[in-house]
Amino acid sequence: MEFHMKEVGFTTNLPYGELHIAGDEKHGFRPYQLLVSAIAVCSGGVLRKILEKKRIPIDDMKIKVEVERDEKKANRIEKIHLHYLIKGDQLDTKKIEKSIELVHQNCSMAQSVEGSIQIEETFELL
Repeated sequence: MEFHMKEVGFTTNLPYGELHIAGDEKHGFRPYQLLVSAIAVCSGGVLRKILEKKRIPIDDMKIKVEVERDEKKANRIEKIHLHYLIKGDQLDTKKIEKSIELVHQNCSMAQSVEGSIQIEETFELL
């Protein structure tokens, strides 16, 4: 990857398109948004794969994310809470719970921040 400075922030060209990154969200995605998005979407993708392998069909999934940051330490991300909203017919709470327990250890983004950012995962069946 290569990043090019612009008036405010940086840009990079990726196979899917151009990505604008800046500390001010008027000019691009903020770095913390990208980090949190990577963890949330990686975790959601891993959960989806686990459910498919277990032959547990779902109709839809949303992930609500809450982020705790520490202003005293450069606004560092301390905790990310992922709350999965899973929609499907006759879903077994225990099977979903066991599947979510596997997510953290199989998500490369979550593993990349292991020991520095606490990740909490909860779910709700719709």
